[in-house]
Amino acid sequence: MKRASLAGVSTTTLFYVLCGTIGYAAFGNNAPGNFLTGFGFYEPFWLIDFANVCIAVHLVGAYQVFCQPLYGFVEARCSQRWPDSKFITSEYAMRVPCCGTYNLNLFRLVWRTTYVIVTAVIAMIFPFFNDFLGLIGAASFYPLTVYFPIEMYIAQRKIPKYSFTWVWLKILSWTCLIVSLVAAAGSIQGLATDVKGYKPFSTHQ
Repeated sequence: MKRASLAGVSTTTLFYVLCGTIGYAAFGNNAPGNFLTGFGFYEPFWLIDFANVCIAVHLVGAYQVFCQPLYGFVEARCSQRWPDSKFITSEYAMRVPCCGTYNLNLFRLVWRTTYVIVTAVIAMIFPFFNDFLGLIGAASFYPLTVYFPIEMYIAQRKIPKYSFTWVWLKILSWTCLIVSLVAAAGSIQGLATDVKGYKPFSTHQ
């Protein structure tokens, strides 16, 4: 798991840093959010199609990872709040060809479908994908990727306070915090600029 995480994070970081630094060095503030199609041409087609497939696979998996805890929380709370409701607690066994038996819960079906529809509509109303993604990434990067892992590592290894390792880990933590704050400020500025020409259900150019 450690090797897989190291390989995944290292590869992602490499591509992000390359796109960010080289893109900004070449185009400055005019660097497009999508390097593959942001320049107005869509060739080679196979590369664009392959990139879109990769994005779809990535988002399908990521959507499940982020949504399942919310699904579980809401469903557990509703089951505790209304334990006698058959709509919430009852499950109906359905035979699915080649897959065996699937237990269908009507509340789970309605609630999850509604959630997906609402989030999709909100995403279409506010089409500032790059700036929203940057803001969310900046807000979640430091606590989830830097602060908590570093603090857990320090606690697990019982690293003495003010030791060489402790000091450098803290420097890394504070540096990443500053980077996250700067990234968040840039995303907020981008959102403020985008809102001026905002039209609902339109693709931001």
